[in-house]
Amino acid sequence: MRAVAKSDLTGRARLREAALELFAENGFEATSTRAVAAAAGLSPALVTRHFGSKQGLRAAVDEYVLDRITEQLRDLDPDKGLMASLGEVSARVFGADPVLRGYLRHALLEDSEASAALFSRLLSGARAELKRLSAVYGEHGPDAEWAPFQMLSLILGPLLLERVMQPNLDEPMFAPEVLARRSAANQQLLLRGYYGFLEGADGG
Repeated sequence: MRAVAKSDLTGRARLREAALELFAENGFEATSTRAVAAAAGLSPALVTRHFGSKQGLRAAVDEYVLDRITEQLRDLDPDKGLMASLGEVSARVFGADPVLRGYLRHALLEDSEASAALFSRLLSGARAELKRLSAVYGEHGPDAEWAPFQMLSLILGPLLLERVMQPNLDEPMFAPEVLARRSAANQQLLLRGYYGFLEGADGG
């Protein structure tokens, strides 16, 4: 999704792209605005002009990342469950983009207000999807407070733990076929674990 040449981007977009890559590799705290500007081939003063501060730059990158994920979700089949949907999103967005995976890994594991805000945005999406699933499968399924956290643990866990999980797997864990199998397993766990009582009630 970042196939556009940097030379074809505006100065603001070039800075955002450079920040995304450097934050993904080194983390936010270890990356200076001067380094971002150098990677973008622009003056450090333009960071302040376009974003106000380093925190403003990070906020712009967070918004960009969330917009990309949201854009992919809009194109998915609304009848699919959360795990199937996010499995496809992972294949489209994360699977082919180690930079995006690295950025989210650093961003979510940093102890900062920005990382907490990013997680809250993701949590809101999980809550909305859980509400939709509960309307379909029954209101007495999962614990309403903890289920969204459990969902995000299944979705984000492999991304956050990629570096220690990968040596234990035979195939790249974000390859499309591996993602498809993982999302199917997650959906099976979600439906049978949260809503399995319905199968018993139906004689399933």
